[in-house]
Amino acid sequence: MEIEEEQGEEWIKVLGSDQLLIVLHFLPVSGIVAFGLTCHRFYDLVSSDSLWARICRREWGDAVVDAWPNSRLRKRSWKQLYAEMLFCGAVAWHHLEQPDPLPLGRASHSMINAYGKVFVFGGGCEGGTALGDTWIAPLPSNTLLTGIHWQLPRIQNPPARFGHSCVYLEDVGLLVLFGGISDTGTRYLDTWINDTTTTAAASSWHLLPVSHSPLARGAHACCYAGDKKVVVFGGIRNDGARLHDTWVLDLSQEPPSWREVATQASPCARSGHTLTRIATNRMVLFGGRGAHFEVLNDVWLLSLQDQRPTWTELSRTITDEAPSPRAGHSASIIFGNRILIFGGEDARRTKKRDVWVLDPEAVAAAAPSSSSPTCSEKNYGRKFWKKLRVRGQSPSRTSFHGACSLGTGHAVLVFGGMVDDPSSSGIVFNSGLFLLQLIP
Repeated sequence: MEIEEEQGEEWIKVLGSDQLLIVLHFLPVSGIVAFGLTCHRFYDLVSSDSLWARICRREWGDAVVDAWPNSRLRKRSWKQLYAEMLFCGAVAWHHLEQPDPLPLGRASHSMINAYGKVFVFGGGCEGGTALGDTWIAPLPSNTLLTGIHWQLPRIQNPPARFGHSCVYLEDVGLLVLFGGISDTGTRYLDTWINDTTTTAAASSWHLLPVSHSPLARGAHACCYAGDKKVVVFGGIRNDGARLHDTWVLDLSQEPPSWREVATQASPCARSGHTLTRIATNRMVLFGGRGAHFEVLNDVWLLSLQDQRPTWTELSRTITDEAPSPRAGHSASIIFGNRILIFGGEDARRTKKRDVWVLDPEAVAAAAPSSSSPTCSEKNYGRKFWKKLRVRGQSPSRTSFHGACSLGTGHAVLVFGGMVDDPSSSGIVFNSGLFLLQLIP
């Protein structure tokens, strides 16, 4: 046995550098760093600029790497660029100008980046009034820092509502809106679509005939799963009870049909949570307010990839920091299939403005070992949760705002929400627009 181990050690040493680099290309970053700690030769090998260039493109994607300012200037090594992308150390808020006309301050609205435009629909405003307007702002081709110009097209809109969901099906160019709450408290169960690819400046919403629908609800979570499937989980029904059911709308069928998905386990009933796609038929749920009004910070993964859909709770190690429980936050996909969490409110409805990054891939990449990671592994391994330090003029503490990712996930746009009024015990419906820039 000792002879076999010695031969194994010699075998790895006689491999050429080119051969070892090929093997290293397939290892997780923590494994690459650990390999470099074994001897001086391997340390020099894992410091190779060509290796880290490939790692950057593997972890973050070609589009993100090419858009990163320093990747073309080559002022830093690829290993330094990888760390810059991993840690998001150059994050900054920018308050954007909005010339008149601009949308009324609102909360619990939808905000979508679709086909080169930002769409805002509905929401609730002062006095508990529900809104039924659609605002559109074309995204500038160069920079958003000069502000955006809103347009209010004359189109047919769904009835006024807040607490609805709206998602973008990028492969077919459709917006799909479901459910919501009227200003009298009635929940909706209707489904609407909007074709964003039209040659007109804007197109009207159209009620989608479906053969079956979920219970009427609001404050649910929804996302596009890919393959023309839209997923809804939870929410509040007409009698005020919170739900924990999972539904899928299949737009590839004729007529389109909602169907309930049965799973062995599922998150508890909740509202004000988020559901974010990280890959085709894979999405992540975070937070919300439970059936007993408790506020949550658990994380679940829904997979529709197999014939038997599954919900799996994603656990973190006890040493990981994590955001406090919250509802009414936003969750936006950013580069590296990570999710950016902003704001929300706690059990006492105290608003927040902290920024966190959730990395679901960190769970899969974690080594199944009880030993503590080395300093190097901590520095370069992907973490399940990371709190970001953000420069610039941040939004007020807010909840139930709208947010959407831009471009390759290099920035997040935030609009509206409920903020505390410092001059009274009331709430203000905000109309501010902010850009969270994730790249230098």
